[in-house]
Amino acid sequence: MLIATIISLILFLGYAALILFYYFAWQAIQEAGSFQPNHSTKVSVIIPARNEEKNILDCLASLGNQTYPKHLYEVIVVDDHSTDNTWNVLQHFPQKEMNLKKIKLSDHIKASNNHTAFKKLAITTASNNAGGSLIVTSDADCVFNHNWLQTMVGYYEKTNAKFIAAPVKIKCGSNLLDVFQTLDFITLQGITAASVDKRFHSMCNGANLAYEKNVFFEVDGFTNIDNIPSGDDMLLMHKIYQKYPKNVFYLKNKNAIVTTQSQASWKNFIDQRIRWASKADVYEDKRIFWVLLLVYCFNLLFLVLAISGFWYTPLLLIAAALLILKTLVEFLLVRSVAKFFNQQSLIVYFPFLQPFHILYIIVSGFFGKFGSYQWKGRTVRSR
Repeated sequence: MLIATIISLILFLGYAALILFYYFAWQAIQEAGSFQPNHSTKVSVIIPARNEEKNILDCLASLGNQTYPKHLYEVIVVDDHSTDNTWNVLQHFPQKEMNLKKIKLSDHIKASNNHTAFKKLAITTASNNAGGSLIVTSDADCVFNHNWLQTMVGYYEKTNAKFIAAPVKIKCGSNLLDVFQTLDFITLQGITAASVDKRFHSMCNGANLAYEKNVFFEVDGFTNIDNIPSGDDMLLMHKIYQKYPKNVFYLKNKNAIVTTQSQASWKNFIDQRIRWASKADVYEDKRIFWVLLLVYCFNLLFLVLAISGFWYTPLLLIAAALLILKTLVEFLLVRSVAKFFNQQSLIVYFPFLQPFHILYIIVSGFFGKFGSYQWKGRTVRSR
């Protein structure tokens, strides 16, 4: 009992210190004001797309509705071997809406070749065809505020950034899955902002990134990480951070928020998180590895205590006490970040979803290391 109490206390204190650090760091970030770009930066927006026939038109429509001058940006959609009607849908999008380039990845790389990192191949192919000096990446299931590009470019010009991570939120429905993944994503967004702003570790989301085209090629793009299925965002970010540690920023601005679709099923959600977790032990940025290890061990502790509690009931009391403390500590961060995304109404569900959150962390972390996952019709082994 004494040993279990000491271990539980050590892990909780470490975890609580980490979450409180993220909370105070998030609170300290000032929201960036409005920007008036000098309208000299040419931008290439890169959208990899695989089996996105239901989303691609909404994505393109919101890109065509940007306030940034149309002659200064292009949109490059790379169809990644879609097995649905994505490519045909692209052909019917009115070209006059914006400068749109459509690329078939199969014209450059065959699906049967021994590759797993197709998204990296799509981004590299688009970058080779990009006319802009600033590359902005997102996903085909995203929509954008009409001031999104103007805000991104204005911030880039103001800060001389080499890499910008920017906010992403999930379009939340009313079902349990949507609420659960939205609250989880809110937490991740707060951690992302705090980590980048304080240069604590590298973290970002590929649905809303910007970086200089010449810097992408200066760090050799995805070379040496192109064998890893995931990591087109964070692994690239760290390569750029290593070269330009003072020029990596997080843009905290509501006009910069990108809205993405929620996962349609629990399986898709878990597969997505396994995909994210699969790159955990290949980070060259070992700071985030130790953070992830602490988070995983703390959550795994609940499972160990719960199972052991069947033989020794006091351990269940320790687990219950830790659950209450975990919820209270995380609540501060989640409430603050949810307010920024105007999703604070979801906070009422947060305490009740804690057991699900612990279980999913354990499952996704384990299979991210030892299992496999399916993503958009492809089966990928974590290793």
